[in-house]
Amino acid sequence: MRLDVSTEPDFATTVARVRLNALPLYDFTVRAKVTGLRPTTTYYYRFVANGDVSVVGMARTAPGPTDANPQVRFAWFTCQDWKVNHWQAMALMAAEPDLDFVVHVGDYIYETVGGPIADPQEVAHTPIRLPDGRPMPDGGVCANTQEDYRTLYRTYRSDDRLQALHRQVAMIAIWDDHEFSDDCWQDHQAYTNEAKQETQRRRNANQAWAEYMPIDWGDVDFRPDDASYTNIRICRDVTFGSLMQLITTGERLYRDGPVVSARTYAEDPHHDPVSGDDAAGSRYFVNLPLLKRSEEQDTARLGRAPSMLGPVQTQWWKNTLKASRATWKVWGNEVMLNRLWAQLRQTNPKADEVVVIDCDSWDGYPAHKHELLAFLKQESIRNVIAITGDLHAFQCGIVRDVAAPAAGTPVVVDFVCAGISSTSLYTYVRAAWHKTPLAPLVATPVAFDSFIRVNNPDLRYVDHDAQGYASATVTSERFSVVFNKVKRLNSDGSTPDLPLLHRTRLTVFRDSAEVRVD
Repeated sequence: MRLDVSTEPDFATTVARVRLNALPLYDFTVRAKVTGLRPTTTYYYRFVANGDVSVVGMARTAPGPTDANPQVRFAWFTCQDWKVNHWQAMALMAAEPDLDFVVHVGDYIYETVGGPIADPQEVAHTPIRLPDGRPMPDGGVCANTQEDYRTLYRTYRSDDRLQALHRQVAMIAIWDDHEFSDDCWQDHQAYTNEAKQETQRRRNANQAWAEYMPIDWGDVDFRPDDASYTNIRICRDVTFGSLMQLITTGERLYRDGPVVSARTYAEDPHHDPVSGDDAAGSRYFVNLPLLKRSEEQDTARLGRAPSMLGPVQTQWWKNTLKASRATWKVWGNEVMLNRLWAQLRQTNPKADEVVVIDCDSWDGYPAHKHELLAFLKQESIRNVIAITGDLHAFQCGIVRDVAAPAAGTPVVVDFVCAGISSTSLYTYVRAAWHKTPLAPLVATPVAFDSFIRVNNPDLRYVDHDAQGYASATVTSERFSVVFNKVKRLNSDGSTPDLPLLHRTRLTVFRDSAEVRVD
């Protein structure tokens, strides 16, 4: 087959023609990195094979590293679970005017199919059957083999809205956990207390991701012949003139295991230390003193604080941020950086202990989080914005070098995007609390959002019951984000014809960590 690249949509002339071979070794996927293109230019591309011509795709090149571009427009999205809700947010995103690119911050696929779900599924998305899937205790099936993961990508890519988005704008992609396994770390699954190491399964997942995502294998450093699970590295940076630098990190492959392990809870004689599932106690709503004690124990064992990025990637992150000359440093970040703590006095009015709501996020690695944020303060690195996914909620918050709002210095603003379709954080928490003394806190989405904001005063905006995507307009003086919230699925399983529910604009001004909400 052949790849054609042109500056003209009718391909009257071409700037590149690349011969390619689609091989079964890589599931007949192809890729080519075309170099020598002009900056800030729209290019069109197509594939030709045996007389068949593909639809035309388009992408805009970035400004040169020192070009003084007046504006960058991009969107980011996350958590597009095939089996729940709908994907109309993708159609809205594809219709956004003048997007330079989009960023996918993880959970492009979900590795499980079937099983209990909290939300209905759109009729256009028929159930997925995995050829070699492994049964799960809840009745679902998880991807296991290379063919399983490839089946997921092929199926997800069959959606017309996702195809249109890929066709109309360039995508910069990273992953989160579901590209391999829910709440994974390194090559360990987290479905059970055993946290079983599954190197071959991790390699299968990485292989399919590398085949089906729009990446160059040199850029992400993918080495298929390397037998280890660490045969791929996704951290990289992209510069958009002197205005903006996008710095992406991988926060699953090199992270240490959960600071509070499931085995800690499985020590209870009534719990199964292998097949049991104590994730709720070890990763969600974790007592803060327990987290601190566990981190001290891990630090003594490792000879360093437990880490989300790993030592090598941490140093790369520091070096890249310090060397950046861009006005805005944008961190393509997989999991929530905002502080999310709570005091659950409803269970005991005299209790004053704090719980950390999500230890799978940066809150679960407090010393490492502090190390990175303190580095930004120490080096006077300003105008750092995190674009984040994973949480299934919209959030905007000021992140300080220390967790105490009264004592810390603002160093980052974290914009967390809700999932395209995945069940909202509020829905999950409401299901967990509805028959407990905490039920009043989740009686409505507004009640839950208020509870979260009272406990975390640095949050400037929250909507924990949402689906949608985020877009950003960046100029030399301001970084403006729009949270685009979509309507729920219609009761008959059809998608809403006018999917947009409302838009919320938030703006950060240059050299200021404060946020204006419009």
